[in-house]
Amino acid sequence: MISKTTHPRTRQRLRRKQRVRKKVAGTAARPRLVVYRSNHHIYAQVIDDDAGRTLVSASTLADKVAGGVTVETAGKVGTTVAERARAAGVTQVVFDRGGYQYHGRVKALADAAREAGLEF
Repeated sequence: MISKTTHPRTRQRLRRKQRVRKKVAGTAARPRLVVYRSNHHIYAQVIDDDAGRTLVSASTLADKVAGGVTVETAGKVGTTVAERARAAGVTQVVFDRGGYQYHGRVKALADAAREAGLEF
């Protein structure tokens, strides 16, 4: 639920996220690659919504990627999550940008994941 005390820009992003999530769902055959972007870190998870579990994840926080959150570090996270997903037997995913604009760090993560072997 979106609180009325939430910042208007965050409220708009959460509305976009809800609109996308009505249509996008991860299955066992094609899980969902989710991106979350904060001011200090970027996170990516591959989620099977049918089973309700996270298959693999990667982030600048957990993987100790140095250099702050830049397009380059987002690309490293994309490569890492793709390698882990392929090791877990996942080759096709549905991309969920989480209401963020497909630009900059989100796009870099997606492009790196594609180059590392994920199909979406």
